[in-house]
Amino acid sequence: MVSSEVLFFLLLSLFPPAGPQKSEPLSRGGSHGQPLFRGADRYDFAVLVGPAGTECFYHFAHQSGFFYFGYEVQWTTGIMQDNKVSASAHNPEGFMIESSKDVRGQINFETKETGFYQLCVNNWQNNFGSVQVFLNFGVFYDGVGPEHDEDHKQKLNDTLATIDASAQIVQHRILHMWRYYNFARMRKGSDYYRLMSNYHYINWWSAGTSVLIVVSGVLQLYFLKRLFNVKTTTETQKPRC
Repeated sequence: MVSSEVLFFLLLSLFPPAGPQKSEPLSRGGSHGQPLFRGADRYDFAVLVGPAGTECFYHFAHQSGFFYFGYEVQWTTGIMQDNKVSASAHNPEGFMIESSKDVRGQINFETKETGFYQLCVNNWQNNFGSVQVFLNFGVFYDGVGPEHDEDHKQKLNDTLATIDASAQIVQHRILHMWRYYNFARMRKGSDYYRLMSNYHYINWWSAGTSVLIVVSGVLQLYFLKRLFNVKTTTETQKPRC
């Protein structure tokens, strides 16, 4: 007859205690044991948001990554021009992580679960015009790569391993430089559209002012000429005292 202690250990082996689980798989490709691929995808483009409209995008990110989302309004159209927009980031479950309401802004956060993160840009404050917004978002992972792997640290004497580790480090540095470059690019694009708007504004006002000056001169000359308009006298029509 089996004792109670043996039966207890058999139950433990069949039903291990449940612990906290990560929301991302430990490997890809099933049971091959290959490490999980962690990319550093990033995008930058401009999107046109209609009056009181919303544009949303989904970007996949693994757990324990660093997500960044930057935006800037380049130009607006319509009668009542309001160049402020509302931007928000949501986790894969649909809960809002952070929001920003301004002409430009950045949202940075750490990804705590694997899935598709939602990024939205709202033009709710401008009901009579469209806005063009430049977007720059992506995800990168620190502490991941050959330079942080113990096996590769032991093989630094190998030339190929050293080159691979150095390339990964340079890639992360380039990513951060690329982020700052895109932020400067957003500012430059906004300044360009503002300059073009002022250029057309000055041209139209200059043309209108020139036409007004010419018309005013013609009218002044016409009225001055009428002041000195003297009627010709005849034998029957003579000026009276």
